[in-house]
Formats: sequence, C-alpha cells, structure tokens
Amino acid sequence: VANLSTEEPMTPEVHQRIGSVTKTFTISLLLQAEADGLLSLDYTIDQYVEDVPNGGEITLRQMANMTSGIASYTFDEQWQDELFSDPQRVWTPEELLRFGIEDSPAFSPGTEFQYSNSNTVLLGLVLEQVSGRPIADLYREEILQPLGLQQTSFPNTDPSLSEPHPQGYTLQGQDDGEPANATAWNPSWGWTAGGMISTVDDLLVYGRALGTGEGLLPPEQQAERLDSFLTDDLPPNSADRAYGLGLGREYGWLGHTGELPGYNTAVYYSPELDATVVVEVNSDIAAGDCPEDKPTLSDSPHDIPCADPAVRVFRALTEALGQPVPVSA
Repeated sequence: VANLSTEEPMTPEVHQRIGSVTKTFTISLLLQAEADGLLSLDYTIDQYVEDVPNGGEITLRQMANMTSGIASYTFDEQWQDELFSDPQRVWTPEELLRFGIEDSPAFSPGTEFQYSNSNTVLLGLVLEQVSGRPIADLYREEILQPLGLQQTSFPNTDPSLSEPHPQGYTLQGQDDGEPANATAWNPSWGWTAGGMISTVDDLLVYGRALGTGEGLLPPEQQAERLDSFLTDDLPPNSADRAYGLGLGREYGWLGHTGELPGYNTAVYYSPELDATVVVEVNSDIAAGDCPEDKPTLSDSPHDIPCADPAVRVFRALTEALGQPVPVSA
C-alpha cells in the first residue's frame, strides 16, 4: 500500500525516489559528454577535482564502472551517524566527498571492483565543470525532455514529492527496530548517485532507452556501454552478472536497482524479449538470506542474495516472462 494509515494502493502514477537508478542517468550524461568531445573517459579525475587519493591514476571510466578504489562516503560510520541524527539535513557534494576522499582507498585503481557512491558524485562535479551547466539542467535538457519523461525530476535539496506519492518506510538508522516514515527525509545526500524521482510509466520509457540507446546515446557510445561489462577476474562480476558503465547485467537483463531510505526500485530491459520491467516499492526493508551485518545504505546490484523488495518482485516477473534471474544470483 502507498500509505499504511489510509491503506491507499500503490499505482503506476505515484512519484517515488529511485535511488541509484540515478546513476544510469549520470553515466548517460558522461557518455553524451564524451560524444560531444567535452571529455574522454580515459582522462583522470585530478584534471577536474583536487585531493582525490590516486587522482592522477583514476580514470573517469574506472569511476563509472566502480573500479576506482575511492571509498564510498555512505559506508563511513561518522557520516551515517550524522545522516540519521538529522535526516532533514541538506548536504552539498563537497561535504559528502569529504567523507569518501578522506577515507583510505579500498584498492589500487583498476585492480578490483567496489560499488561506491563517491564515484558518481565526483562524476556529477565533472559534468557540471565541462558543460558549464548545473546538473539539474543537464538531466532535464539532455535526457528528460528528449525522452518525454515529464514525471521525472531531480529535486536536489527539495525533500518534497509531487502528488501522488507513497509514504516510504525504512529500518535504516532505527535502533529500536521499528520502521520509520522516511518520506520527507532530504535526498540531497544522494545527489548524482541517487537523488532522482520518477514514476513507473516514465521508467518504462527510460528503461528501454537505456537498453537500446534509442533517443539517449549515439550508437558508438551505446556500443561502448554494452561492451563495458566487467569480467570474472574482478569478482563478484561474472559472465551472467556484471557491472559496466553505470549499467548492470543480470542474466540477459540490462538495468539497475536503486534504494533510498523508504524506497526501492528496479529497472531492467531484455534485448531478447524487447521487454522492460519496472518495480517500485515504498519500502527498502530487505528479506531472505540476510546477514546480520548487512551494510547500511548498500544498494549495490551485486548485493541480492539478501533481496530488497523490488529485487524479489523483479525475479518473480522475470520467471513469468520466461527469462528468469535465479534466486541464487
């Protein structure tokens, strides 16, 4: 239901926070900028942002495919304490990155895979710098308007949701074990890694564009994206399940999951079926084979043995469509 108090139902028209599905928009802008000659994915981050550890070695490509080694600010315990002590706080990208950049790198660039929100926030700053435009304008003018996504938005620091919208329920940051209503929590901490809002209907259009490139990327950049999936020498990537340039592959399905406290989303496209599946759930409370120490605020596409709600529904739908994503994945 959209509201536990009123028992209003969820509908395809509701506006919901889509979390890390935002990353697919951000990396699409990065590939557009490459096509326009504004940057190369092989440029290093030190050309744009100072004081990033290993910045002279880390490429924009490594940040987009999560092999940079830059620590994610969302795994910093001090940052988590500050977020949950004041969920309405407005964060700037620079404040977020202070936590990720000041933490030690997880590994040398390009040698391992680790999902990090810091990567995509840094790429948002790069996009603003090379374009000379605010990121909200880039989303709107380069993706939302061309694809006709009229119900999708980037609220930046505005915690409100357009009507109709569901209430969002979470256990994140709740020491008493009771779900909290996170609907009005400020989304600024997600920025270009997780701050967007959309509807099922808009994401059905976008999911197909993401999988085919039509109306979103030139053929060369779409081919680059589809050739970017990491291999099993960078676990947990494999032939069946892999991450690439802001895009995941799950047994033939192309897309991404997303999570912000109270909201959980999955958007996937099957080239074989020419079918798009979108799931929006107004809870991020996981179930299944969950470890006791499941990381707070982890929405990595690889973290699905302990399945979030949207992933459980997505699996069921892929089974019904005849191209299943195994439960063991």
